[in-house]
Amino acid sequence: MVVRASICLVFVLVASCANADKACRVGADCASGVCLADGTCELGAGDDAGATTDGAPAGDGSTRDGGAACSPNRDNMVARDEVTLGPGLRAPFRIARDATLSTAGTTRGDGTRSWNLGGALTGDHDVQVETLPIAGQWFASSFAGATYASKLADAQDLLGVFEVTSAALLLRGVVSPQAGTLRTELVYDPPVVVLAFPLRMGGSFRTTSTITGLASGVFSTYQEAYESDVDARGDLTTPYGDFPVLRVRVVLRRTIGLLTTTVRSYLFVAECFGTVAAVTSQDNETSIEFTRATEARRLAP
Repeated sequence: MVVRASICLVFVLVASCANADKACRVGADCASGVCLADGTCELGAGDDAGATTDGAPAGDGSTRDGGAACSPNRDNMVARDEVTLGPGLRAPFRIARDATLSTAGTTRGDGTRSWNLGGALTGDHDVQVETLPIAGQWFASSFAGATYASKLADAQDLLGVFEVTSAALLLRGVVSPQAGTLRTELVYDPPVVVLAFPLRMGGSFRTTSTITGLASGVFSTYQEAYESDVDARGDLTTPYGDFPVLRVRVVLRRTIGLLTTTVRSYLFVAECFGTVAAVTSQDNETSIEFTRATEARRLAP
């Protein structure tokens, strides 16, 4: 038995403009750049010294003091300190399943592209995506050193278990929300590199991982190979607004016995806002640029 899990649905929180209000929906509503899971802003410097994200360290292992909000410098690169990664964060995404769209966008004369994912797609609905702390979870002991967990796909309740380092975001495993005889508890060896910082045009990262553990209570072992390339840059329109982005093309090849399944996905990553859109293909999509997505999510207002 195998779990369908695509890293294209990795969640990176919005962290941008400043606003003095303590109520928020996204990080852009907060002076600290971080909107917590309870809909309030993380306290910034001058509010309560030493405040942390939901009482936990920030994703890079340091304690956030809510300093100045991030300001994009438009240098065509996304550095580690230009994204907020950690537990206890949330942001709204508009999600469609089995959607028709264009991953190719429009190519300009200078080689950059423009993509429009701001319009309505079939089955659109808004979801508050959250990053969950590892402490207290039933699977915590199996993933020592992990940073947070987050739901992988709209159509499933499975959680990806992630680790944040100074240079990368790693997928450590996949688990079910609850324990029990029918639980899912899969470990990736080695962990999958989801994002490698700094992101810049032409960058690439590869992981071949062996997945072992329980999938709905059944012992499973198989292999996944990930090829990720920063292959395009330009401007992306989402329901939330327009962003200058780098696009990360991900090709996943999952091998179970003699059968290999290929899944293509794209991440659109912006300075300060992180992953503002993600698109996943149908199984065994042959075209690099495709027009049918099993899931498309875009940052929403």
